[in-house]
Amino acid sequence: MSRKVVVLGEVRDGSLRNVSFEAIAAAKTVAEGGEVVGVLVGDSVSALSTELIQFGADRVVVVEDEKLKLYTSDGYSQALLAVLDQEKPEGLVIGHTSLGKDLSPRIAGKLASGLISDATAVEVAGGNVVFTRPIYSGKAFEKKIVTEGLIFATVRPNNITPLEKDESRSGDVSTLSVEIKDLRAIIKEVVRKASEGVDLSEAKVVISGGRGVKSADGFQPLKELAAVLGGAVGASRGACDADYCDYSLQIGQTGKVVTPDLYIACGISGAIQHLAGMSNSKVIVAINKDPEANIFKVADYGIVGDLFEVVPLLTEEFKKLKVHS
Repeated sequence: MSRKVVVLGEVRDGSLRNVSFEAIAAAKTVAEGGEVVGVLVGDSVSALSTELIQFGADRVVVVEDEKLKLYTSDGYSQALLAVLDQEKPEGLVIGHTSLGKDLSPRIAGKLASGLISDATAVEVAGGNVVFTRPIYSGKAFEKKIVTEGLIFATVRPNNITPLEKDESRSGDVSTLSVEIKDLRAIIKEVVRKASEGVDLSEAKVVISGGRGVKSADGFQPLKELAAVLGGAVGASRGACDADYCDYSLQIGQTGKVVTPDLYIACGISGAIQHLAGMSNSKVIVAINKDPEANIFKVADYGIVGDLFEVVPLLTEEFKKLKVHS
């Protein structure tokens, strides 16, 4: 059966996050030939409508207000609930980002709806829309369906392939006026500690360091390799606890979950908490002096050696490959 599905386009620093396009691809599967409606919430965001349509949305609804310039769960939920009330869709898809993780339970609660969170795949099978999501820190997967009501899910970044961008696509863009009121929290300023450059949760390549980097300076070779590969730098909790880097770089059960195409673990032993945050990476390379390190059990490729010798060699080889490519 065809369905109308709403997708929230997530905006950061004036641009759409990649997960927005992945969410549209997921929504297309859920819609089964029905309409996909993109939603933009913020202040002066309507110009981004074209990009949502080029990546597969059939039309876009825009809610703009000065009070929506910075994210608050109060403001965004009022805006999105108003759109849902107008559109009355059968499905809703949001990225499983820090914003999505905060907003989606609130929306589900207001609608008395179920919620499938952190989906890594979606398919139609046996007449049902089936979502796959990891459980037990990624050691197993479960398949879930919605038996009645709104099909509401959040999708993990970097898992669902976006549709090809089609610049010839066009669609209707409408605005919805919503009175944003009674905000219990006002965000005055957002100060980011995260490193500049590629967003860790959406990076295609992640170079991660553990206690084996030995110091804050020990991350420098990793940063150089990340720069060559156009990737992001991450860390284990051990490295963060030792003050080698900021907690904004932490990957693991109590940090960020990443699923890049390539994950290079440098000086990371492979505690189960860390594996929960990166074990679904497509290709895992481990560099460690200890041949018995647990990280080698999940790695596709292992290098037993000193990271301070191996990483610079890798950097030089990748530089040569890029020159000749």
